[in-house]
Amino acid sequence: LAEAEIMKERFARLLLGEDMSGGAKGVSTALALSNAITNLSASVFGNLWKLEPLATSRRRMWKREMNWLVSVTDYIVELVPTWQTFPDGSSVEIMVANPRPDLQINLPALRKLDMMLLDCLESFQTPEFWYVDQEHMVCCKDKAPNRPSVSKHEGKWWLPVPKVPPSGLSDEAKKALLHQKESTSQIFKAAMAINSQILSEMEVPDAYLEALPKNGKAILGDLYRYLSSDEFSADAVLGVLDVSSEHSAVELANRIEAAIHVWQHKLQNKQTQPASKDNKFNARNSWVMVKEFVADAEKKEVLVDRAEGLLHSLRQKFPGLPQTLLDMQKIQFNKDVGQSILESYSRVLESLSFNITARIDGVLNADEVARSSS
Repeated sequence: LAEAEIMKERFARLLLGEDMSGGAKGVSTALALSNAITNLSASVFGNLWKLEPLATSRRRMWKREMNWLVSVTDYIVELVPTWQTFPDGSSVEIMVANPRPDLQINLPALRKLDMMLLDCLESFQTPEFWYVDQEHMVCCKDKAPNRPSVSKHEGKWWLPVPKVPPSGLSDEAKKALLHQKESTSQIFKAAMAINSQILSEMEVPDAYLEALPKNGKAILGDLYRYLSSDEFSADAVLGVLDVSSEHSAVELANRIEAAIHVWQHKLQNKQTQPASKDNKFNARNSWVMVKEFVADAEKKEVLVDRAEGLLHSLRQKFPGLPQTLLDMQKIQFNKDVGQSILESYSRVLESLSFNITARIDGVLNADEVARSSS
């Protein structure tokens, strides 16, 4: 009975577009579902600061409510024409409802990744490591000032610090940790690939395009000089630019995406531009105009390819890079419920796998410090 009441409340929020006043000020169904999955993930995994099994109540909550939210996809279909033959030999073309291909392929994959991550957390039932608060570590450090710090979370005072035995982890435990790290890294890559694919298929909002500057060169500033260089290399450019922080990386990604869409918009406009009806132009002038048009189009295509390559390298360098301005606007204005579910589901799994990998790295780092000290 309690679960039924919770389900009624959840779906009431979705149907009202999160506007509980019923005043028709709610968001779209797609955005409401996206927010619901994001908020559920934050409630269940928001305090995942340690490598330990998920509490039974939280695990049940996650599975139960995700099943409710994802159940919408059971009724998302596409109509496909097919021929139906009758006993008398006559046939007629009818439309048959089939599951949508993107949901049929990606949703089972996401469910599998989800189960693997939960099983990964369950594997830490009796670990050889434990955690202490950073305040306790500060006290210990004051007593032993020459002892090296094992924390990689400087500035994040709320994160507990992993501790291992003085001689380090056993070989078996370390091997198991490395295996789990490899597994979660592969899950992260798979979830990120699905998320990137879904975001690339979402329509670019008109509001984003209308707010773009008219000149891609002005958006990039000094970066334009690197992109247009004959000796362009994405890795070399990232080595020169200041992308030492996550904030600067997001700002750079926003500029690159904006320039890409400005150039692509200009290329589309030139391709659809009607031919000039002015008869004053002779054949020679027309040929010059054609050559200039082709040269400019080829240059913009090269710049777009290089900018996309640079953006790809930037995302590889910062695998946990937050959403860009374009990503956020795509999610906000997207009306496709299926895409919204796939995007939010893959995004929360991407975040969860990234956090688990970071926690494993913390324990492995503590193990290396203990081994070197002993």
